[in-house]
Amino acid sequence: MIPTAFRHPHTDVSVLPDRLRDRKTICVCQKGLKLSHGVAAYLRAHGIDAQVLEGGNQAWRAADLPRVPAKAVPGSVWVTRHRPKIDRIACPWLIRRFVDPQATFLFVPPATVADVAHRFDATPFDVEGTEWSHKGENCTFDTMIAAFGLHHPALDTVATIVRGADTGKHDLAPQAAGLLALSVGLSRMFREDTAQLDAGMIIYDALYRWARDGQNESHDWPDGHLQ
Repeated sequence: MIPTAFRHPHTDVSVLPDRLRDRKTICVCQKGLKLSHGVAAYLRAHGIDAQVLEGGNQAWRAADLPRVPAKAVPGSVWVTRHRPKIDRIACPWLIRRFVDPQATFLFVPPATVADVAHRFDATPFDVEGTEWSHKGENCTFDTMIAAFGLHHPALDTVATIVRGADTGKHDLAPQAAGLLALSVGLSRMFREDTAQLDAGMIIYDALYRWARDGQNESHDWPDGHLQ
């Protein structure tokens, strides 16, 4: 699937206006023809800002853009240790921005992660001995990038920075030490983990935007202002 997309049968579009209310929507079918145009027109008739992806899923694939294997997404509820720093903010950002915008994240004491995962049908992450965790030199963010098939130059750049900050290998990227500093600062500012996640989303949005199209921009004091 295209990142953040969800599947829905074209024979049951009547429930979509309520689900998509106040959200800009792009409709995608295999070729970007009758199904996506029909659904988009139906949504627009009900006041939804809906457009069609030209060429559909086939054009997206031909452009070699990231696609998420549907079977790779375990569910919409995730659980991890409380008091997050780096991986446990970066991974929720990745999931919400590229996989499942409606995902829920539970932050609990370390000793309760396994039981909460079992009781609430949640997927544990960034916990030793689980599938979604560190593997070798890589951190959990790397594991998710690989599992979701999200390799892309900007995301790979972010992944290197996250890995450097999370594993203490700041030589991997000059931005790693800065990300660690910001992460520690956020953890001191917020007692409530969900509030910290909300604030951290903005930091990772900015980091991704820099990685995508801002790396060539520099900043210095204008010439002639320093004596």
